[in-house]
Amino acid sequence: MKFLLVGVVVLLAGCAGREPEVRTVRVEVPVQVPCRTQDVAVPTWAAAGLRKTDSLELKVRALLAERRQRIGYEKQLVAGITACQ
Repeated sequence: MKFLLVGVVVLLAGCAGREPEVRTVRVEVPVQVPCRTQDVAVPTWAAAGLRKTDSLELKVRALLAERRQRIGYEKQLVAGITACQ
């Protein structure tokens, strides 16, 4: 029992003689930030102005042009989404 008490006193005396060690630690943590992208403007669709009386050729050309518009519009939307990931 005496050895245990002497051991505890020696340990406490050893700790009391040292000054606390001050260290600066750099911790890198990911922080969420809001994604800011430019709004993608919805184009005026080529087939929006079609009438029932328009010729079949005119309707097909307008629908093909609108398809190209939609492909470009979708690419802009995808680019905006991937910029935030």
